[in-house]
Amino acid sequence: VQLQASGGGLVQSGGSLRLSCAASGSIFSINTMGWYRQAPGKQRELVAVISSGGSTNYADSMKGRFTVPRDNAKNTVYLQMNSLKPEDTAVYYCNLVQTDAVSRSAVLEYWGQGTQVTVSS
Repeated sequence: VQLQASGGGLVQSGGSLRLSCAASGSIFSINTMGWYRQAPGKQRELVAVISSGGSTNYADSMKGRFTVPRDNAKNTVYLQMNSLKPEDTAVYYCNLVQTDAVSRSAVLEYWGQGTQVTVSS
């Protein structure tokens, strides 16, 4: 499975950005798609994930500002980021979790290459 993320960049505080992540390859049964981020000197943290059924999970600091729509037909997940703050500056990674096609039980996880988001004050 390959994850191609795009949409990062430089934005002023209070602005908006939309990230996209398209999955391709050996996609069998996607459990969740979503986003994590890693700021310099910090651990990677959850931003938001969405299940194939549409259930979402957001980190507390993103609730009300970020949304994570998903297009199941295109195997694509988005991250709409509004009211951005300088502390949102990080590398954002796309994530996909799916059930293994062979075992039908094992869970496999994949990561995209990361896209830089920089929010200036």
